[in-house]
Amino acid sequence: MKNKLTNIFILLIAILSLISCEDELEDKYYNPEKSTEPSIPGFFTAMLNNDRVRPNYWNVRTFLLPQTAVYSQTAFFMNSNSMYQQNGSYAQQYWNNFYVNNSNGSGVLSTYRAMQVTFDQLSDAEKEINRIFLEAAKVVLVEQAAKMVDMWGDIPYSEAGSLETSSAISNAKFDDQQELYQSFISDLESAANYFSSVATNSSFSKYDILLSGDVEMWQKYANSLKLRYLMRISDADEGTAKAKVNEMLVDNSSYPLIDGNNSADYNPSSTDVLLEPLTTYTDNLTNALTELPSHYAPDFMLNKLLVPSEDPRTKVLFDKYGRTVEGKFVQNEDFKAMPITFTSGQQESEFAKYAIVDSTTFLQNPALPGILMTAAEVNFNKAEAFEKWGGGNAQEAYETAVKQSITFYYYLNKLNTTGLVVESSPSSEQINSFLENPRVSYIGDMSSKLKKVWEQKWLHYGFLQSIEAWSLYRRTGVPELEFPEATLSGYQDPPVRLLYPADEATYNNSNYQEVASEDTRNTKIFWDIE
Repeated sequence: MKNKLTNIFILLIAILSLISCEDELEDKYYNPEKSTEPSIPGFFTAMLNNDRVRPNYWNVRTFLLPQTAVYSQTAFFMNSNSMYQQNGSYAQQYWNNFYVNNSNGSGVLSTYRAMQVTFDQLSDAEKEINRIFLEAAKVVLVEQAAKMVDMWGDIPYSEAGSLETSSAISNAKFDDQQELYQSFISDLESAANYFSSVATNSSFSKYDILLSGDVEMWQKYANSLKLRYLMRISDADEGTAKAKVNEMLVDNSSYPLIDGNNSADYNPSSTDVLLEPLTTYTDNLTNALTELPSHYAPDFMLNKLLVPSEDPRTKVLFDKYGRTVEGKFVQNEDFKAMPITFTSGQQESEFAKYAIVDSTTFLQNPALPGILMTAAEVNFNKAEAFEKWGGGNAQEAYETAVKQSITFYYYLNKLNTTGLVVESSPSSEQINSFLENPRVSYIGDMSSKLKKVWEQKWLHYGFLQSIEAWSLYRRTGVPELEFPEATLSGYQDPPVRLLYPADEATYNNSNYQEVASEDTRNTKIFWDIE
């Protein structure tokens, strides 16, 4: 790895200059006395202030839409000879943003290492006060690190971002992906246990721009991430996953979750883990979605899932679009997406006849938050666990999750206060009728039911959480997506993992050689045994 990835001194300089253009966060990167020395609370806010989490232009346009959203088919993409080829430069940027703080990512790993160094220098009394930041930061780090593992497999982690006592900088080894997952789950367990008994303090509440210092929410978030990762390894290591998940789900008082109290009509604003936009943010996703273009409706999602089931989310996810005829806009009669089999020529000539993503919810919504955990995801995970291993009502968890997903997307739609038309929420009668549709209803054998759980979970993730959607698709093979074959040799199909960035082979070559044989597009992540 490049030497700069482990240089904490460079990191400190980056943090001090990071937020000069973000007035509302400016004082949070320094201690209350306005010292020029970075503080642990300031490092924590820096970790949270991450444009790889918020749906800002650069991450959506350069990483999600051309890569993970294509590989999970949660967004439209043009049929081209290179449609499945990884963009090495943009992948390199995402990788670097995990390790080093810069304009697009918060460098969560090196920032966390800086917190550890600073923490170790504190007195015992100061450590007692500041430990809450370190525990919350650990949860933040794990969530981002797990994404790295899910996309690349083995990654530099345990040795990354550290300086040796001699101040010499050493390149970091690649840690085993399965061992990393085990450490993530262990770290989340310890963090949840810590937050179960600690009280918040005014400093933590001030600097916590994610959950406002709510320790119960941090406990729930850690537990919910743990549930996510246990279900992800549930095929590769069913014994561990089953035992730990069952322990959690039979004792909600000891293992509270971000589940909206299992209520369909819940409040995403106070329940889900969402990173709000900065108050100075006035942009939206119009350019990010239209430049590739990616704003047309994807085939399977609209044509095979939403429309056949008369899903009430359809009108907040998509717009029918239309054509201009004799100077007048004529809206298309129905919601329909371009078939995935269209050639690029057909896509370019026929696009006006097909739906696009909704303007109020997505294209022109500056209030979209970064989505880290939702009640719907938690209940979809519960449904899968109950269906596989018993211990609860799988149908109830599934139907609650679907209802919460409906609530969530209408919530996103209503966040838009720019003057665009917002949709009225569907009635409970409409939602219950939708759940009786054979395309959605919880009927059939275990395989059929799990397929519906996974399809609805994939739909709920969408392009904004396409990294999670891609992981779900690789693990389960659901939905059953059709990918047209590309003509570029070696890139005919979507990959099952990303290739390591070129800089790793160049600057961290000795360690890279240990994983070089596994650095192919077809090498599966350890949990992918489908």
